[in-house]
Amino acid sequence: MNAGDLLPLPPGLVAVTGEEGAGKTRLLRRLAGDLERPPGPAQLLDALWLDLALPGQDDLTPRQVWDALRPRCPRWDPALQEDLAQALRLAPHLDKKLSMLSTGSRRKVALVGLLASGATVTCLDQPFAALDAASAGVVRDFLAEAAGHATRAWVVADYDADPRLPWRRHVVLP
Repeated sequence: MNAGDLLPLPPGLVAVTGEEGAGKTRLLRRLAGDLERPPGPAQLLDALWLDLALPGQDDLTPRQVWDALRPRCPRWDPALQEDLAQALRLAPHLDKKLSMLSTGSRRKVALVGLLASGATVTCLDQPFAALDAASAGVVRDFLAEAAGHATRAWVVADYDADPRLPWRRHVVLP
């Protein structure tokens, strides 16, 4: 399957599942234009994917990561950024370099950026990996609420589709 096979994307939540090496990350990166874009509608011009490990950004603080991302995201929601940073318990870490943060905290920084971005298509690659239960619950609650959005889509790649979320489409990669 290629990224064009997902188009048109419905608004709400789209699950992309498959085993290790099935191409989940590659599919998300193509949707977001991080790799060659699939032929298709301009809908994907406002799509965002981030490597949740934030490689190459060890010397940045969470605030600097978000400040660097914001110009790419014209509908950035600063209030949501702050709310998510509080809910994910990032407040004590906002001025620390990423190199000082745990894997889970680094992933939370990237997730805040993705969720606050306002992108029409937000690509989340294994968003629950390395998160504590409370933080996974925050992300899950956000996605459950976002599922009813009329114009935005959240494409979530993982090994399995979380049965607690109201998926609009579920794509299984072989």
